[in-house]
Amino acid sequence: MPEETPKRLIVVGDRVLISPEQGEERTNVGLYLPATALESRQVQGGRIVATGPGNPISEPASMDEEPWKIHAPEVRYLPMQAEVGDYALFFRKAAVEITFGQKTYLVVPQAAILVLVREGTASE
Repeated sequence: MPEETPKRLIVVGDRVLISPEQGEERTNVGLYLPATALESRQVQGGRIVATGPGNPISEPASMDEEPWKIHAPEVRYLPMQAEVGDYALFFRKAAVEITFGQKTYLVVPQAAILVLVREGTASE
């Protein structure tokens, strides 16, 4: 019997994989959430455990070419602001809940993230 290789999640596009934090008035990183946000569950927070590569961008030179004439260059991506380890506060409605390996995660598009809290960097 062939040995089964372990499965892994690959996040695509401009999405992030978040380990959700259970709703409280104050998050683990010190953000205070108003009661209205908690009651209606408009926002939620969690730690980012994986990110996608970002949105693919085309080369400017290929814009004038016909689609069938374009050779497949190396794909380039618009980089993501979110990084693994960041704490994200995001719109709950945009999140999709998944279970993988007995753990629950949320897949969230980067556009639904309101703020990121990153350790060890000075704020701008």
